[in-house]
Amino acid sequence: MPLNTGNIGRTCVATNTRLHLIEPLGFHLSDKAVKRAGLDYWDKLDVTVYYDYQDFLDRNPGARIYMATTKAQQSYTDVAYEPDCYLMFGSESRGIPEEILVQHKETCVRIPMWGDIRSLNLANSAAIVLYEALRQNGFEKMNRVGQLHRLEWS
Repeated sequence: MPLNTGNIGRTCVATNTRLHLIEPLGFHLSDKAVKRAGLDYWDKLDVTVYYDYQDFLDRNPGARIYMATTKAQQSYTDVAYEPDCYLMFGSESRGIPEEILVQHKETCVRIPMWGDIRSLNLANSAAIVLYEALRQNGFEKMNRVGQLHRLEWS
């Protein structure tokens, strides 16, 4: 969905994280909705697009990939994320194909949810897991002190 991709792109800019997109996307990156959701940050985004999953693997040999899925047996907080790992999310409607998931059982993670909720919004899920990975790595090189616009903290 273009709006989710725009929101995820904005989160990537805010965290200095590269966005990797694997086709087919179902929309064009030039879509106005993508850029609207990404606000004026889209031109600052470091993004790489791949033809398919195999293209991603070929261009990122040895990648340690954590796959977010509602089907995983462990929580996203149960693993130790390496500084250079990849976080993978599937499409909003289908998720990551099960043929890929079964090959990576040990790195599949889920966000716990209550009741019969099928899934969270994709952009929200990406932010939740990304910020946990960043937290585990000490928010390296990130601004951790906020400034007020008009006043000063006492």
